[in-house]
Amino acid sequence: MKEIERALKAFADFNRLRIILLLKRKKMCVCELAAVLEVTQPSVSRHLKKLVDSGVVGKEQDGFWTNYFLMLTDERVRKLIEDVGSWTDGDAVVESDRKKAQKANRSKLCCR
Repeated sequence: MKEIERALKAFADFNRLRIILLLKRKKMCVCELAAVLEVTQPSVSRHLKKLVDSGVVGKEQDGFWTNYFLMLTDERVRKLIEDVGSWTDGDAVVESDRKKAQKANRSKLCCR
């Protein structure tokens, strides 16, 4: 029951849901996510911590950047992500986020 509660809480926030849907498409860093969501990097970092702690999102170091990605090894989480994705297909916010994510350039966004 605790695993279910953690996973559902991860999905139960507007910006965390947006992050999950963005990571469904590709790995992203905090700077890219902050730019797309138009929120501060500390806010994105707090959301990512909750997502990582829930087991929905994983992270890996890639030189200067930390890439975040969906943990699709758990079939239940994968199914939940698919279901949420089908509910949000065509949503204006999701479509806007996808377009912004395509233009997000981490080399220009991230401080060194």
